[in-house]
Amino acid sequence: MVDRIKHDAPVLVIGLGRFGAACAGELDRLDREVLAIDDNSDLVQKWSDRVTHTVQADAKNIEALRQIGAQDFSVAVVAVGSSIEASVLITANLVDLKIPQIWAKAVSQSHGKILARVGASHVIYPEREAGERVAHLVSGRMLDFIQFDDDFALVKMYPPKPIRGLNLTESGVRTKYRITVVGVKSPGKPFTYATADTVVSNHDLIIVSGTSADIERFASLEG
Repeated sequence: MVDRIKHDAPVLVIGLGRFGAACAGELDRLDREVLAIDDNSDLVQKWSDRVTHTVQADAKNIEALRQIGAQDFSVAVVAVGSSIEASVLITANLVDLKIPQIWAKAVSQSHGKILARVGASHVIYPEREAGERVAHLVSGRMLDFIQFDDDFALVKMYPPKPIRGLNLTESGVRTKYRITVVGVKSPGKPFTYATADTVVSNHDLIIVSGTSADIERFASLEG
């Protein structure tokens, strides 16, 4: 059963390296209450004016976590990646404190397996995912690429030549290419949801969904 966590629940972020600081900063920007901790006083000082609550603490020590009230959080992000041992120990501490939802950064497949075994709810592979995303973007036509666990992807791209100047029924996007055009953006206008009658022009951007393989084939069409 999936834990029911309030969408605006405070978040504990452990580790203020690039990944952790970006996560904490964005959560703060989204008005989520964040407590960011690191054992490096320089990093805590650096981010203190950008994240509402920053504290210097050693998360490898479960008593230190208790002292800052970690057990009161329902969501935690373990952003420590440079030391696998520290990452695993911190995750285990959070499990012992019974934090329901733990997101943990992994630097390798074996690291991720260990994190999952000690109790991380979600394992994140930021470098691998960034590398896979770039591999799809270097073709040139795709501008953004998001892939989900079941090989389903959502992509922002330029429309291939065969579908330009036709509405989406006439171009047979779904029947011929097995992808769905979700939205269209014309120059100077916001994205709008696509319908069967939407006509895609040379200057438009489109959002499409489908399997990664089908989208790659669609993106490689001439033009």
